[in-house]
Amino acid sequence: MSRSGVILYGPPGSGKDTITAELARLRTEFALFERLKAGPGRTTGYRLTTPERIEQLSRDGELLYRNTRYSADYAIDRSGVAALVEGGEVPVLHMGQVAGVTAVAGFPLHWIRVLLWCPLATTESRSIGRGDKDVDARVKVWHETREDLLAHEAEPWTLTLRTDTLSPTESARAIAEAVSQGAPAEPRNVRELVA
Repeated sequence: MSRSGVILYGPPGSGKDTITAELARLRTEFALFERLKAGPGRTTGYRLTTPERIEQLSRDGELLYRNTRYSADYAIDRSGVAALVEGGEVPVLHMGQVAGVTAVAGFPLHWIRVLLWCPLATTESRSIGRGDKDVDARVKVWHETREDLLAHEAEPWTLTLRTDTLSPTESARAIAEAVSQGAPAEPRNVRELVA
């Protein structure tokens, strides 16, 4: 397998965590990249830090991308991605902004860019089902993600997967195959996808 990374972009509830777990089950070299996080909310899947540390990394030019959402600061650091790659792993990054997808693609790997999509009703039911305390905020972010996609229609994607119609195993297999083949990212009809 060539030096590759996977970017999973999609709204809340689109299956990023579930598909990442399935990728790791299929092939041990797939590994979740744990973003830096400073702030309230969920802690699983993150490396907890402080806003000051994120700011220092930013000043040092160490960040590929940073954003704020759900009253917390998040960041993707170069050294964190590099550590996974140097360990022989394929980093799997979770993204919620197209700007982040573009920024991370500057790190020298062959990025498999995967657009995960699900209808609003799926986001709501999955969010309620997993016990999220901020379902309304996640619904708001679903709408923001849709607008983000429509504002960046020309953005290329390796795969677009409807996670309300595909199982996590089917999605993970498609991603693993794209990684094995070194599949390119190409423009997709996102307007039709998110209609």
